[in-house]
Amino acid sequence: MPGTLDGKTIVITGASSGLGAAAAAALADQGAAIAVVGRNSERTHAVAAKVGGTPFIADYDSLDEVRALAGALTARYDRIDVLANNAGGLVGKRGKTADGHERTFQHNHLAPFLLTGLLLPRLRESGGRVISTASAANRLGSVDLDDLESARRPYLGGWRAYGTSKLETIMFIRELARREATVSAYSFHPGYVATNFGTELAMIRVANFITRGGLGISPEQGGAPLVHLAATRDVGVPSGAYFDGLKPNGSARPEADDRALAAGLWEKSAQLVGLS
Repeated sequence: MPGTLDGKTIVITGASSGLGAAAAAALADQGAAIAVVGRNSERTHAVAAKVGGTPFIADYDSLDEVRALAGALTARYDRIDVLANNAGGLVGKRGKTADGHERTFQHNHLAPFLLTGLLLPRLRESGGRVISTASAANRLGSVDLDDLESARRPYLGGWRAYGTSKLETIMFIRELARREATVSAYSFHPGYVATNFGTELAMIRVANFITRGGLGISPEQGGAPLVHLAATRDVGVPSGAYFDGLKPNGSARPEADDRALAAGLWEKSAQLVGLS
């Protein structure tokens, strides 16, 4: 029986585990061809085999690997209908990537910004969609165009940098929606998903111990908004919307609506990754 997504190609980053893997399985069940992108080769290949997709390996600690990923994706697929920027996470200790950027900033913002920019020609051709995993933690963040690397602010176990990067995710999606006439864009908060998120942090480990690993919702529940936004052509709200779960117009910091700040973030990000 034909699936509702037959003939569609969906790229999901961070798909080797957690909500990304759950979403990959659900979208494959609807007939989509899934590009399973992950950092861990063994897990990525396992998920790809399970969903009948194609594995792609990339470590967001290196922007060259992101560029290579974009090249591999465009070589493999004549069309890309959906790009789901789901990779990223919380880094508990301040550090720098191979490119010299603060790791949370690169993993959660610069790398998906670069990948999206490089795949935009394919997405435009298909009238495609970009979906980015944000977080309610955006309310902990604050974007300073003169301190995007969080060098002048306390790191606070990574939470402030993480919240700021998720605020940047919402702003990036809204700016993308303003700039693109043929590509739609949405971001969403999945809820706290019971995965390996933040397990390097003591408070997360304690909470998982107290709840016997029951902290958070299932990966399938967390992936439901991604599946909905990837599979539903008309989601009923304008491009650029931020969803809290399946509900549009989630709560975000006031900066999320600052168009000048979002445009400045776009331009500075483009300079940092070498996009015109």
